[in-house]
Amino acid sequence: MPSGQELIRKVKEQIREIEPSDLHALLHQNGARDEVVLLDVREQDEWDAGHLPGAIHVPRGHLESRIDQLVPDRSKRLIVYCASGNRSALAARTLEQELGYERVESLRGGITLWKDRGYEVTVPRKLTAEQRERYSRHIIIPEVGLEGQMKLLDSKVLLLGAGGLGSPAALYLAAAGVGTLGIVDNDVVDRSNLQRQVAHAEDRIGMPKVDSAEIAMKQINPDVKVEKYPVRLGPDNILEIIRDYDVVVDGLDNFPTRYLLNDASVRLGIPVVSASILAFEGQLSVFAPGRGPCYRCLYPTPPPPELAPSCGAAGVLGVLPGVMGLLQAVEVIKLVIGIGQPLIGRLLLYDALGATFTELKVRRDPQCPICSRDPQSIAEEEMGKFPDYEAFCAGVA
Repeated sequence: MPSGQELIRKVKEQIREIEPSDLHALLHQNGARDEVVLLDVREQDEWDAGHLPGAIHVPRGHLESRIDQLVPDRSKRLIVYCASGNRSALAARTLEQELGYERVESLRGGITLWKDRGYEVTVPRKLTAEQRERYSRHIIIPEVGLEGQMKLLDSKVLLLGAGGLGSPAALYLAAAGVGTLGIVDNDVVDRSNLQRQVAHAEDRIGMPKVDSAEIAMKQINPDVKVEKYPVRLGPDNILEIIRDYDVVVDGLDNFPTRYLLNDASVRLGIPVVSASILAFEGQLSVFAPGRGPCYRCLYPTPPPPELAPSCGAAGVLGVLPGVMGLLQAVEVIKLVIGIGQPLIGRLLLYDALGATFTELKVRRDPQCPICSRDPQSIAEEEMGKFPDYEAFCAGVA
């Protein structure tokens, strides 16, 4: 039986190796980063100690089950590395001979020789043991991983409303590890809220919703930072409140403030995940400035009040805000991490009675009075303006 060293020697005769100097030169060529995939096949603790910049991580033992999701193009050039070049040689053979990848190389000497040559290594921030346990089901998803979880922990998401939509979104975003969650709501908890606003409870009736929601989020994840704004959102404060956030979750209950939010978010370049609910139906879309249409492209003018009753007037199935609020949380996570296809330029319609989802395309209006302009030209006094419509600001989500 051949020794381990003999086996490695034979494997290396069957694969291609690349010198650290050649890889270093390759990575500094214009456009090379888009043509090459660096694959680290070491264990998690080794990866945490430092890795090649831009590499993806799949431990050798999970290679067969995960690589197809991360690198579906088998013609892509793959450069595999480990600590010394032995595990990467075995991985390279597997990738080429068993999994069908056409252009695979192993880094000779691994990251050890790479570092000895003085080349750059990225040392990622580390999760605490408690965080690693808490977010373990995220970290093992290739599309999320440690890097994606770090993005969530570093992110700031603003919830406009702690009601039917804001409640489930807040709880799941806190659970997901969003580092800072802001909440804007000037209302207090009422017993009629409890049928659908799951962040609140009987013993918190009469409490400001921002305080009640903070209690609920902290019970799920004590590490989340909660910024509370017990104010009514208006032209005088919207820019100051939303400007430092990465994503805004629209759980608003009236058209004037939605238009105000749209105009402010376009001006500041902040994506908005917007949802609305009524009776048995819900709508959801993502408005990302510069990447797709804005809210005014979808709804150039607000409907007359009699055609758009509030939930307070028309009612809402208690579980419906949960469905739509959770879908909002999903879209936020996709935007923060940078995965999947967010609902940009698409409107998702949900019919609870028919148990159906319908998707409609939404096109950018080249004549839109807001998003067709230079965002910096949008004056504060223009934002959210529609004559004689302020009286529509009524109703409870």
